[in-house]
Amino acid sequence: MKVEKIKTHKLKTNPNNPRTINKINFKKLKKSIQEFPKMLELRPIVVDENYIVLGGNMRLQALKDLGIKEVYCVQESELSEQQK
Repeated sequence: MKVEKIKTHKLKTNPNNPRTINKINFKKLKKSIQEFPKMLELRPIVVDENYIVLGGNMRLQALKDLGIKEVYCVQESELSEQQK
């Protein structure tokens, strides 16, 4: 598994993401990122070969809101459509 930094503007949120987050929890997520940015490296966003986010859609939204331009990602290209 290779972790690399990718520009946030290259990443696309998953239109099939089943999870939602309310405004209060989204605000907490942004605060958490600001207070402990090292967690972004320890828990990278997972993307497919087309840079669609498979894990970390809300983190990506929070990063964009915070103006963060790069994020640690794991790119996985060997998943079936069902696994994605």
